[in-house]
Amino acid sequence: MHEMAKGANIGLAALSDDTGAVVVGLSWSSASGDGDADVSVLLVDGDGKVRSDSDFYFYNQPAAEDGSVQLLGKVPTENGSEDRISLDLTAIPPDVATVVVAASQYGGACFGDLDDLRMTVTDRSGEALLGFSIPDATIETAFIFGELYRRNDEWKFRAVGQGYETGLAGLATDFGIAVDEGDDDEVEGPGSAEIQGGEQAVVDGRSKAAGDAGYAEETSLGLAETGVRATGAPRLPAQATVSTDRTAPAPGGTAAAPAPQADMPQPSRRRGTRTAKKKVTLPKAAKKTLAENDSWKPARLFPVPSYKSDREREVRATSVLLSVMAEVPEFGRRLTAGFGAPAGRMQTFTEVSIPHGNSPKRPDGVIRTERAGKLWTALVETKTNGNPLKSEQVQNYMDIAARRGYEAVITLSNDVALEGSPLVEVKTDGRRKHKVSLWHLSWAEVAHQAQMLIRHEGVGNAAHAWLLQELLHYLQHENSGCHGFQNMGPSWVPVRNGIDGETLCQGDPRAVEVVESWERLIRQVCLRLGGELGQKTLPVQRAKRGSDPKSRRAELADRLCEEGKLSAELRVDGAQSILSLTADLRTGKIRTSIDVPAPDGAYPLSVAKRLLRVLNEAPADLHVETLLEGRNGPRGTLERLRPEPGDLLPKDSAAITGFRLSLFKGMGSSRGSTESGFIRSIDEAVDRFYSSVVTHLSQFEQGRAPRVTSGADTSGVH
Repeated sequence: MHEMAKGANIGLAALSDDTGAVVVGLSWSSASGDGDADVSVLLVDGDGKVRSDSDFYFYNQPAAEDGSVQLLGKVPTENGSEDRISLDLTAIPPDVATVVVAASQYGGACFGDLDDLRMTVTDRSGEALLGFSIPDATIETAFIFGELYRRNDEWKFRAVGQGYETGLAGLATDFGIAVDEGDDDEVEGPGSAEIQGGEQAVVDGRSKAAGDAGYAEETSLGLAETGVRATGAPRLPAQATVSTDRTAPAPGGTAAAPAPQADMPQPSRRRGTRTAKKKVTLPKAAKKTLAENDSWKPARLFPVPSYKSDREREVRATSVLLSVMAEVPEFGRRLTAGFGAPAGRMQTFTEVSIPHGNSPKRPDGVIRTERAGKLWTALVETKTNGNPLKSEQVQNYMDIAARRGYEAVITLSNDVALEGSPLVEVKTDGRRKHKVSLWHLSWAEVAHQAQMLIRHEGVGNAAHAWLLQELLHYLQHENSGCHGFQNMGPSWVPVRNGIDGETLCQGDPRAVEVVESWERLIRQVCLRLGGELGQKTLPVQRAKRGSDPKSRRAELADRLCEEGKLSAELRVDGAQSILSLTADLRTGKIRTSIDVPAPDGAYPLSVAKRLLRVLNEAPADLHVETLLEGRNGPRGTLERLRPEPGDLLPKDSAAITGFRLSLFKGMGSSRGSTESGFIRSIDEAVDRFYSSVVTHLSQFEQGRAPRVTSGADTSGVH
């Protein structure tokens, strides 16, 4: 990999023979585990300006219709997270001269709070081409990491590393985007900007002071002309609409009508993407059935009968998935963009016969994408239920792909791939000029992407939404064999018995296997919760800088042997607090908890009463603990505290910094996902805690709570 210095540039052709499609990664780490940033991409012309509103891509407009740009979302890394962007350079319009890759902070945070800022570029085979690290970030709230630009029909990369103190608004202004901060009748608080008499305020990010009256500390970018905007972004107090008209109207001009913003900073209420072309999403609640009784089952496009063998499940699951990928462009592109596939016409095939040695091989599926007369081909190997991938089988497909000039082999199973712990071991012949990449996709990731599209982001038409709904129903059916990670592995029961009998010693390799299974389970919980909420949800990594996956897991395994606990933290995008999850193998209890900071400037008793009002519909067995400076304070269950909120106050009048809310649940004992299984108990614990506790906390974090009156709705959620 070629390391870049700030300001340096290099041609991509000098680094790889195949740079038609690349994946850009922006990564960072945080010692506290809660630092984060949002990526954005701008397509600009020879004058250094965007051509129109459709040239700006961010988390609420994640993909170009032609597939040239697609934000793939965050993936956890050993020291933090990485945001990945797929760029199909062959599909970039000819009048676009430069692709700018940037990121921005929010909530008063700056890039100096993050460590290990880095940008990488990989080719479609997954091989890293170049890397660029930024060690000198300080108070910047937006950063241009780098840019890809054309020179004499060749794409080159420039390491930029330029920061802005004025956030995404200042960066956008530099590229010809006029930012209008408008009044929003749903936005409250001092951060809201106001426009009166049709006057439009254009913010110059390089000269306007952050604290000037009328301008919010942070802004959420939207696109006035198409209606694409950062709707309901929980962390942003004000709404800024973005006009990309080249001649920004002077003060006194007509301002675009402000778009409404969600009142509650609650992740589950964040609205989906709006674009000029209306996207179709399906309601979460099913329509009232016309069946006479529950024995009447609706007809399904993909029925799930009682299969006679795992082979039948694999054949059907592969055919169902590949057919929907080919028919729903947004879905097919979403699943293959991260594998280096170009944007183009996709066709899929099953049970093909390919010559190989003395007998032909039959991969479960083939994906082919055509663009500009060039073909991208991937072989697909599928497993359902708990069946593992076989190294010999995957190795054969890698050899076939290399000999026939195919680009990739994709494995698909219920298992979840971990960094530093490959699911299968394959050998690559370095003498071959043609590169074949090996990628893995879990069934949980497939279901997550389908749910994100039909519930939150939308697809092109109603038929596509219905197809995805049928696919999701099929994947979630108990007979499909596509439920996701389902088994804690053969070491689970011996490790639990060793902890219970205090015979498990540090250094036991079985404990490492359990830690890996736990990490896979947590990744899947994040996918499922993120699909329900429509928000990016990731496990928080608190590894030491520079630690490798193997040593980190060995350290966690030793801690498991000593303490008998498995712990994890989950961060939901837009939420102010991190959700903690602990499975105590000694007591057989699962604890889900969250720390909620206390509002500033309020009387302690008023804060305690407000918290209990917000939690009016939370379970009575919810534990509430007062957090003080450097120590813990009074605690009790909601059932005991509701009549006496003053019991939450410390007797020595110490300052209250926040509250810790916890729910406890019995832990399943079996290693699988049955009713008595550990995996199901973890899913149920997270679901119960989030739906009954976390969703009600937004008003407390805002500093206000619902007024409880007799006969009134006291849920706190509108």
